[in-house]
Amino acid sequence: MAAETTLGEDDLVRADDGLRATDALLRDSYPGDDGTRQPVHTVYVPADRFDPGMPARWGAEAAEAVAVAGGTARLAETVGLGELAEELSPLVDAKLAAEPIEDLRLDFEDGYGARGDEQEDADAVRAADRVLAALSEGVAPPFVGIRFKCFEAPTRRRGIRTLDLFVTRLAQGGGLPDGLVLTLPKVTTVDQVDAMVVLVERLEERLGLAPGRLRFEVQMETPQLVVAADGTVPVARLLHRSPGRVSALHYGTYDYSASLQIAAAHQSMEHPAADFAKQVMQVAVAETGVRLSDGSTNVIPVGDPAHVRDAWRLHARLVRRSLERGYYQGWDLAATQLPTRFLATYAFYREGFRSAARRLDNYLHGSDATIMDEPATARALARFVVRGLECGAVTEAEVRDAAAATPSELVALAHPKLATSEKEHS
Repeated sequence: MAAETTLGEDDLVRADDGLRATDALLRDSYPGDDGTRQPVHTVYVPADRFDPGMPARWGAEAAEAVAVAGGTARLAETVGLGELAEELSPLVDAKLAAEPIEDLRLDFEDGYGARGDEQEDADAVRAADRVLAALSEGVAPPFVGIRFKCFEAPTRRRGIRTLDLFVTRLAQGGGLPDGLVLTLPKVTTVDQVDAMVVLVERLEERLGLAPGRLRFEVQMETPQLVVAADGTVPVARLLHRSPGRVSALHYGTYDYSASLQIAAAHQSMEHPAADFAKQVMQVAVAETGVRLSDGSTNVIPVGDPAHVRDAWRLHARLVRRSLERGYYQGWDLAATQLPTRFLATYAFYREGFRSAARRLDNYLHGSDATIMDEPATARALARFVVRGLECGAVTEAEVRDAAAATPSELVALAHPKLATSEKEHS
């Protein structure tokens, strides 16, 4: 006997019709993470100081600073990671040798300044040529791009021209790097993001690029993005002006703090005002696929040995703090910050790896009846392990052994919307 229902097909159709706009919103504006790699940091250097050998020089400088301090294991002890020192040391040493910079931004904004149009024109073209050279030599970081001047009236045209020169030269000189990143700084209104969308659309059309090829980051450096004059939250609105265009939100520690009149001595990534802004950003990007990055500390480990130790401890602690709060990326301003970036990052993933892998093994294969994780928890566990694998904190062999799963299986678990989409298109 068939089960009886009260609602009919017309009721179901009415529900579908009433929720069609919601379905479209969730599909287009909340697609989830796309499963691609997110770098653990972004390194900023003045645009004219970059050449293909720069990443390797930074790695060598970082390694030399560690050697002077007694080696990587000793530095791990210095920053409070002594229990993991023997595990971390070979991994961090290998990282500094092979991939010391994951994401590099050639800076035409605060790190470059105003040098006149003729000089900046030449440097924009030269920067593109050097990126192309680094790509051809196989020494470019996985992610690389520029930060141009902001869209406020005094610098708008200069910023747009630099963007144009750089992208045009790349396109005409051999093609855009897969990991190209463009950074729009000091955004104060959604209109500035709309203007950027129009500009990259024009560049795509006129350079013969695929629609959507040029994505960009938004630097969150002004309080006007948190609360606008009309009481709205622009940082949430701007993500949805052109779905897929904004790739990340980056918190700007010092510009944002200064705009709130926080005294210079107290401007920090861990100030309550910073935490509030980043929490708003975090909620805004949830399930949109837009990545989130914390800012930087300007306390650089150079000079007096006691200052170097204190600066390393501070940096390692701040990196760990960001990771614990779900900010998986941050800024580094000097080569000597690289050792503690990777030590703190690798420690974070290695400390949680065994437990996460065991729970994933149980979720996938039923190996432990004492643990019953929900699907959402399993996704979080898989994302954690995949992030650790991508940055080099854990190895593929460790993942296969501890979780009894391949990296591709974990990526599919971590990003089910991506896996479903791939199946639909296969």
